[in-house]
Amino acid sequence: MAFLNKLFHLDEYGTTVKTEAYAGFITFFAMAYIIVVNPSILVSAGMPFEAAMAATILTAFTGTLVMGIYANRPFAIAPFMGENAFIAFTVCGIMGYSWQTALGAIFLSGILLMLITLMGGRKVLCESIPYNLKCSFTAGIGLFIILIGLLNTGIIRIEGSFSPVHIGYFYESNVLLAVIGLLIILVLMVRKVRAAIFIGLIVTTIAAFLLGLSPLPEAVVSMPPDITATFMQMDVAGALTFGMLSVIFSIFILSFLDTMTSIIGVSREGGLLNGEGNLDNIEKPFLVDSLANMAAPVFGTTTCGVFIESASGVTCGGRTGLVAVFIALLFGASLFFAPLFAAIPSAASGAVLIAVGFIMFRSIIDIDFKDMTEYLPAIFAVVMMSFTYNIGIGICSAFVVYPIMKAVCGRIHEVNRSTWLFFFLCLGFFILYPY
Repeated sequence: MAFLNKLFHLDEYGTTVKTEAYAGFITFFAMAYIIVVNPSILVSAGMPFEAAMAATILTAFTGTLVMGIYANRPFAIAPFMGENAFIAFTVCGIMGYSWQTALGAIFLSGILLMLITLMGGRKVLCESIPYNLKCSFTAGIGLFIILIGLLNTGIIRIEGSFSPVHIGYFYESNVLLAVIGLLIILVLMVRKVRAAIFIGLIVTTIAAFLLGLSPLPEAVVSMPPDITATFMQMDVAGALTFGMLSVIFSIFILSFLDTMTSIIGVSREGGLLNGEGNLDNIEKPFLVDSLANMAAPVFGTTTCGVFIESASGVTCGGRTGLVAVFIALLFGASLFFAPLFAAIPSAASGAVLIAVGFIMFRSIIDIDFKDMTEYLPAIFAVVMMSFTYNIGIGICSAFVVYPIMKAVCGRIHEVNRSTWLFFFLCLGFFILYPY
């Protein structure tokens, strides 16, 4: 224990090994759905399911472990939701590129991220973001997590009719179980029970098994999925074409902004930001993110970065890289216990996400509602993250609107150089995005 305390500075952050382990456990089970969901989406691009699953796990394991040991931050890394759909349905589906070429484009965007990180560009840009936008990023991530949880549990559903969003089928047992699980967590949170999220997760999972609403795992232990079909299959040369430039640029912008926003949002929720609203030594998690984005296509999966579900562990008291180490170990174990982890019902994991989203959304009160030039861009970020189902697009919209609002009010001098750079990058994103 003394070794871990010294390595991760547990006393300095006011935490313990027990708390860090608990936070890692909660974060892992909040994001374990990615083990199955990510390869399920990538199958649409023509990728083999088992190989994509192995690539997903190995990417999460490697990136999160390095994050914990090198950066000493409680951030989990895994393939992003949204970007995987962009690759599968837009790049491979509509544009007709092979998944190998798409992975090549991801690798090239990872190199760009690495170069900018090593030059210190990501740190400078991140620290220059206006305060109200930083607050909106946390709130927007919270709302986005709530939406993911509501959809995963079936509490709301999306259909292509006159009203695209509908209330779920509450007469279905799985939906009712999710609602009950969420209420258990919320009641325990109101009563200030520290293990509220964990208790809700376990109770809901056991209830799903006992009621026959979720099948018991067919096996507890299994051989790791075979990764050979996707490992080192990326086509970098094929991605170096004029037609792929818009794809590479889009992947780069989304990766850059998604991880930046997740780091800010999760750190703010955990009280890890300094007096100026910045994260000390932020270049370290940025560097890990860059390396992970280069490793992901090598293993055979899509763009990855700091997962917003990292907030689950932070809200449970996790503060150091030891949280990430525990998460990584659980991902490593999932290679051999995939059937067991895959058996966690969406009613349980979804309820956890909704509760965590509620906690993060409260940062919206820190936005300056009296100043419309600050409020409007901030709200753009919050709503567009959820309504486009993409964090990066929400952030891009805010960076485009912010300078415009300042300019029309004669306050253009309040826009710093970095924000102007974001403006032009994000404007270019909307122009070049392969819709």
